[in-house]
Amino acid sequence: MRKTLFIYNPGAGDHSITRKLDYIIHRFLANGVLVQPYRFRSEDDEELPKLVREMGFESIIASGGDGTINFVVNMMMRNNLNIPMGIIPSGTCNDLAHSLGLPHTLKDCIDIILGGRTKSIDAGLINNRQYFLSTCAGGIFVNVSFNTNQELKRNFGPFAYYLKALTEVTNIKPFYLKVTTDEEVVEENVLLFLVINGKHGGGFSNLIKQADLSDGIMDIVLIKNCQHLDMVSLFFKVLSSASLEDKNVKLLRSRRCRLESDTKITLSVDGEKGPCLPVDIKFINRAVDVFVAQA
Repeated sequence: MRKTLFIYNPGAGDHSITRKLDYIIHRFLANGVLVQPYRFRSEDDEELPKLVREMGFESIIASGGDGTINFVVNMMMRNNLNIPMGIIPSGTCNDLAHSLGLPHTLKDCIDIILGGRTKSIDAGLINNRQYFLSTCAGGIFVNVSFNTNQELKRNFGPFAYYLKALTEVTNIKPFYLKVTTDEEVVEENVLLFLVINGKHGGGFSNLIKQADLSDGIMDIVLIKNCQHLDMVSLFFKVLSSASLEDKNVKLLRSRRCRLESDTKITLSVDGEKGPCLPVDIKFINRAVDVFVAQA
């Protein structure tokens, strides 16, 4: 019988995943797959990679938001665990799941994993230390994501971030950012920057419509310093999935970059608090295999 490790975050999203464990185990057992549930712990877990090897798991399934998936990917990449990963999105934003075109229902997500089709996707690497699959960002909406009330997120989902952000528009402070890529050096006073792997980031849909998770290239979005009204207008343009072509937006593409600032800027890495600038980021082409829908 095949074996899979199911890492779930009981505190993700609406906290409902724990009530669905029996259904999940039943679905996999009925298809010849033994499931070992493992409760997510955010701290470093030295026993987990050892468990994966000793138990002979053929795949890992992660259920939670982008932060939970980030934890699992870092555990796998740092320990050379070259097995496919399934995703059952249950977080607030689920940017990676959206970029992969994964369905919203538990049944359909399990069907995809059982279908066995995988796709190799890129991974970002920060300072040769921390991996990410979705977004690395800094600026106004990043601080909002750290400070948004959990109850608000549970009740309103990604919209909670937007509500919180709009209340803080008048407190926006621009900061100097220097971006060095293989092709160019850009210096701007910005309000926000994002390094994006897929089409979606920070809970926003279709930010980069032409983004490809498997091309080895990152998209870098710089929101320049602008008037409050221009910022609000751009904000609603993004919410409506309109084009990011705007005088206050600069778009870059590269395989690697260095980000520097004269201000202490804390990064959000897949929705969780990360290191401060300066950082070096590179993309590793097709680093992780994930289960996706049949073509």
